[in-house]
Amino acid sequence: MTQPSILLEIDQGIALVTLNRPDSLNSFNVEMHERLREAIDTVRADDSARVLVITGAGRGFCAGQDLNDRTVSPGQERPDLGASLEHYYNPLMRSLRDLPMPVVCAVNGVAAGAGANIALACDITLAARSASFVQAFCKLGLVPDSGGTWTLPRLAGMARAKGMALLGEKVSAEQAEAWGLIWRCVDDDRLMDETLALARHFATQPTRGLALIKQALHASADNTFEQQLNLERDLQREAGHTEDYREGVAAFMEKRTPSFKGK
Repeated sequence: MTQPSILLEIDQGIALVTLNRPDSLNSFNVEMHERLREAIDTVRADDSARVLVITGAGRGFCAGQDLNDRTVSPGQERPDLGASLEHYYNPLMRSLRDLPMPVVCAVNGVAAGAGANIALACDITLAARSASFVQAFCKLGLVPDSGGTWTLPRLAGMARAKGMALLGEKVSAEQAEAWGLIWRCVDDDRLMDETLALARHFATQPTRGLALIKQALHASADNTFEQQLNLERDLQREAGHTEDYREGVAAFMEKRTPSFKGK
């Protein structure tokens, strides 16, 4: 029986998505894109889900696009790679960015091409010490996609972004942490333990407030200072109307641990 290309498990507030094409280093084909879109839609619609965790099966996180879907025979019409981005990768990146909960990524091995940029676009990214990040596009004469040209300069600075994009060299997990590309590099045998501990923490936190934090931080890249102050005002007004804010204040006054519901 063929194994599903995406595994989804939702338990105790944690939605765990596993990219599950290990024989191809979890590279994307059309079917995997469609299953991942369905999984994220399921998570978004499930009121019990408070955090999304993404990882890969086997020895790699994601090698990007499966080039077996891109082979062109002599005389055959060349593929429209822009259409591929428009239909699959761009909606995926928007859905991860806009998901109203923290998105945690556990990079268990190589993350290359779009796989690297998906990992770097998550809210909190942990990587096994043996993992690496590769902007492999230049080796095929292509441009970094899946938000890479936006994310890399903002995380690592323009000089490092250009080095990664133009040279396509591997960046180790330890180097990625030192450059500020990821949150933390951990020993391989501790990766999922630390990731799930972080996910369990998020599953008990004020989810709506965390979603508003994400919204504010994302907007800051394009806003003026004045625009950001106005946005903070509007989002703080919204946060102040949540049940979790009321519970947080009550718990503080009563000197007890708050019981947030994510509402």
